[in-house]
Amino acid sequence: MGRIFLAIYALFLPLLAVAQSGDGTVDELVRMGFENVCWAENEEERVYVLENTAYRIDGIGIGKAIDLIQEYGLPEDKACRLIILNNNVPMISLCCSAGGGKEITRHDWNVSYDLGDSWDLVKGVKRENSSLYKVDVLVYPSVGFKNVRLSVMYEFLINLSPAVEVSLWKGSKLSAQLIVPVFNQYGYLYDDVRPGMVTLSQKVRLPYNIFLTGTVGIFNNDRWGVDLKTEYFFKNERFSVDGRFSYTGWGRWGEWMLGENVRPFKFGYDKNSMVFTGSIGGSYYMPKYNMQFSLHGERYLLGEYGVRFDMIRHFRYCSIGLYGMKVEDAGNDGINGGFRFQVNLPPYKYKRRGYVPRVQMSRNMGVSYNAGNEFVYGKGFKAQASDNMSEASRFNPYFIKSELLKF
Repeated sequence: MGRIFLAIYALFLPLLAVAQSGDGTVDELVRMGFENVCWAENEEERVYVLENTAYRIDGIGIGKAIDLIQEYGLPEDKACRLIILNNNVPMISLCCSAGGGKEITRHDWNVSYDLGDSWDLVKGVKRENSSLYKVDVLVYPSVGFKNVRLSVMYEFLINLSPAVEVSLWKGSKLSAQLIVPVFNQYGYLYDDVRPGMVTLSQKVRLPYNIFLTGTVGIFNNDRWGVDLKTEYFFKNERFSVDGRFSYTGWGRWGEWMLGENVRPFKFGYDKNSMVFTGSIGGSYYMPKYNMQFSLHGERYLLGEYGVRFDMIRHFRYCSIGLYGMKVEDAGNDGINGGFRFQVNLPPYKYKRRGYVPRVQMSRNMGVSYNAGNEFVYGKGFKAQASDNMSEASRFNPYFIKSELLKF
């Protein structure tokens, strides 16, 4: 009887070792602060899934996860893949086809939007350390300045805008923002503590590397309504096309526009001001310099049309860009341009403590400079407080790969 038991144990020992390896890796990833973690495997591939909520710089967080997976051991005779989520939606995957028989480094991991057949293997697996219903309080600092008066060089507006953000189901994000003025030279309309953006968004991934994000609510720049964004990445992932289509109206917190006393927490709107706006265009990414070039045709808030060109270079802790515009009806023959930058804010590592709300600075902050001083034409809005040029390229495979190789 003892010999039979030993024979059965020897037969199943390799399978037990693999299971322990995968489970142990998941446990350690959770201990490091990663969320929505799971794993599964078949005859061709072992697949890990995680969402980086522990490190502000995604390249750093993904690199730490790769190091841990390698330390715990890769499968000997099959590929290993890591799928990265954003709010429970799969964004990119990193795949190492070399077996555990050779020394593996970060150079051996290929990064792509392509998930292969791996997502079908893991999408139904229970995830450890779920991000659902966990609350973040993100403080968005904002700085505005303008040069329109001869008596002063610049007028400044500085706000702190804490926002409560929570995911209620896969791909969703509910956000409610409060604007707290710190320094105001823009006039009495900006004096009060008042709500800011209040939005509910839903992100989905469709077949063929198509990403779709819909948002409803109260946006910035005195807009409310519906916004839809879509993006498609070609097989050569340097190239992509995208579109944005919005139906919004004018509205503002406070009733000053109705001739009554200002009530900062009451939203006033004009239902007759609804307008369709949007943009459509394409981008090219230059991996050698982490530079992105994009060209879009756009329709703006007053119904005017224009074209916009952007050139952005991404670094680990910031993104810097130049832009140029040609807009009908605008001054200076419709020509305008400027620069903008986005800076990642510390702390760069953080964890949640269960379901206790986590308070921190926003992922980054930025400034855009309008060199032509055009304040009427060519205007748009942001549908979410987190919308910016750094966030838009957060999961670019070429940028993530370059970050992995810096260590």
